[in-house]
Amino acid sequence: MRDEMKAEEIVFLDRGSLRANLRSPAFRARWKDYEWTEAADVIERLADATIAIVNKVRLPRDLLQKLPNLKLIAVAATGIDVIDLEACNDLKIAVTNVRGYAVNSLPEHVFALILALRRSLAFHRAAVDSGQWTGSRQFCMLSNPMHDLAGSTLGLIGFGTLGRSVASLGLAFGMKIKAFDHYPPREPNVERASLDSVLSDSDVISLHVPLTGTTRNIISNARLKQMKRSAILINTARGGLVDEMALAAALQEGIIAGAGIDVLAVEPPPADSPLVHLKLPNLIVTPHVAWASEEAMQLLADQLMDNIEAFVAGKPKNLVVGDASA
Repeated sequence: MRDEMKAEEIVFLDRGSLRANLRSPAFRARWKDYEWTEAADVIERLADATIAIVNKVRLPRDLLQKLPNLKLIAVAATGIDVIDLEACNDLKIAVTNVRGYAVNSLPEHVFALILALRRSLAFHRAAVDSGQWTGSRQFCMLSNPMHDLAGSTLGLIGFGTLGRSVASLGLAFGMKIKAFDHYPPREPNVERASLDSVLSDSDVISLHVPLTGTTRNIISNARLKQMKRSAILINTARGGLVDEMALAAALQEGIIAGAGIDVLAVEPPPADSPLVHLKLPNLIVTPHVAWASEEAMQLLADQLMDNIEAFVAGKPKNLVVGDASA
């Protein structure tokens, strides 16, 4: 157990990314929050910190080497691609993350995007807003085709906790499920499939893999062309999984029918982002909020504090880097 006589120095570098209550830790601590932290300010703000909390602030090796007091990086997210994990291992800095908090929020957002695209909501709203309906001789405006989810195929690239939750909603809608993952799915009513099969056979494709060297641009120009022309792509995982220029071209050329995107390669997006300013009714871009229901954010905050308290008590959990027996 760590020395309880000495207060921990806790610094949250991007508190503005989490709208939830954080309970006071069950140990002596001095705590400082910053709404956001630029790279140039990291070393100064963490100079005395023993515990750093980050969401999207990057901590590369050159910064970590200048923080000798740092013992724990508590990531306020599941993704840990902003942290140099090899450097943390070398420097004996433990890293924890939070898991499973968005198991309801993110799948519901996935299906909000799916339903909006498959039911052509943007087209129909435009028909109402432009006065086409009031000027119609018919009681309904059949301005664009719609498709049922029942009987269609949902293809999942990645079948971890979130992928399985999305699959369960798909089954409730009567969809057939195909999943590609390095750890083959064993659930009933879920077909294990190759990546090529998921791409070519699915009516809806949803991404649920981490961003790694292997998965970066897993949805490339060539793979978009493997998809059905009537298919839609959903990405609520990481922006770098999709070649954004290729997707923009595919939507404009009718190579696929639509896309729902919650994450981009650069966030916030620059002015020349290829998707943000592409005004198409079959493209929905949301600002990285699939994870962020009020309920999910509070679950995240509670688990974040659980991780920190467990580490200080000498019984760490949810370790990404570190020796659980230390």
